[in-house]
Amino acid sequence: MNLIEELRWRGMLHDFMPGTEEQLASGMTTGYIGFDPTASSLHIGNLATIMLLVHLQRAGHKPVALVGGATGMIGDPSGKSAERNLLSEEVLRANQEGIRKQLEKFLHFDGAQNSAEIVNNYDWFKEFSFLGFLRDVGKHLTVNYMMKKDSVKNRINAQEGDNAAEGLSFTEFSYQLLQGYDFYHLYKHKNVRLQMGASDQWGNITTGTELIRRMDGGKAFALVGKLVTKADGTKFGKSEGGNIWLDPEMTSPYKFYQFWLNLADEEAAKLIKVYTLLPQDEIARITEEHQQAPHLRVLQKALAKEVTTTVHSAEEYESAVEASEILFGKGDLETLRNLKEDTLLAVFEGVPQITVSKDALATTANAVDFLSELTNAEIFASKGEAKKMIQNGGVSINRQKVARPEEAVTTDLLQGKYLVVQKGKKNYYLVKAE
Repeated sequence: MNLIEELRWRGMLHDFMPGTEEQLASGMTTGYIGFDPTASSLHIGNLATIMLLVHLQRAGHKPVALVGGATGMIGDPSGKSAERNLLSEEVLRANQEGIRKQLEKFLHFDGAQNSAEIVNNYDWFKEFSFLGFLRDVGKHLTVNYMMKKDSVKNRINAQEGDNAAEGLSFTEFSYQLLQGYDFYHLYKHKNVRLQMGASDQWGNITTGTELIRRMDGGKAFALVGKLVTKADGTKFGKSEGGNIWLDPEMTSPYKFYQFWLNLADEEAAKLIKVYTLLPQDEIARITEEHQQAPHLRVLQKALAKEVTTTVHSAEEYESAVEASEILFGKGDLETLRNLKEDTLLAVFEGVPQITVSKDALATTANAVDFLSELTNAEIFASKGEAKKMIQNGGVSINRQKVARPEEAVTTDLLQGKYLVVQKGKKNYYLVKAE
């Protein structure tokens, strides 16, 4: 597989330094990408960058993932309008471990010649004194050179106003020098010849190639992928509720699956190339099938299946599909029982939620009393209204049709505390007994 050609047809290639293609063609090349441990999980914006490493390894090259234990203490100014809050060493260490586990899902650490490797730049920066770094590294780059980088210029030149930048501290200004030294260190000790990243990292990456040239006289290369953005131009990876994380504790597999399923056609057509390893002919087939019947959302379903299965598991994907169908009247009591609590709450997020007493529920005479009085008339305003709809077959509790108004209310609570009430075809209520 030719890495450049693969990234190009997938729409992932933004730019690369002259000589990069020749370097890749000359034999196995070791390339790296840095990941900032500012959270305990990566998100789907980071996943686009991870896919660069995946394709590098698939093309026969060796991927190195750098977790920035040292640089994460400072913060990269690229794409930022304000300086980030600094994290403690303890939080950073926990974040690094979370990221390490996630990277191992995508890259092969099988001991082969191009087996992936994870490194932490704290391991070499902890040995540096401040004066030693200034003497041995800082003297090789001029302030003039560093000031030309867009990440620096954009922050310094920002106009005053409500959304104005707060200026650029020396701490963040020094970030590109530290990242540049990362490249130099890996070049010297790991035979790394290529650094990759998103397009907003171009300035930092080329600082590394320049530092290698000035400190060692060697040649190194840069390749950046297109920054994945939404239709409004903002960075991809967030929903209205915030980031879409890879950690199931931070974004449930159900919500993760739903995110991909709800993409617009244009976005899905672009992102199925970026976030999956499906081959070109298979994507062409799926795209054609989608165009013949867009309402079936074939593209979105294929994308959601591939990414959810890779990030979570085939079982979590199947569970997310079943959960997604519940609001469309599919699934039975067993389907509801099998839902984890966070998935159940995610499915019924936005529907009216009513809290009742467990003791009161146990002593409620019948379904009519439960649906009107016990639930404070939030489901039915009166007993008569509840009785009429039950007689017309329009009410179910936990997917079980309520056959008679005098029927006893089930005490078979989902997760030991929930009842799902359906009124008519589309009206749902989540009752919590506590």
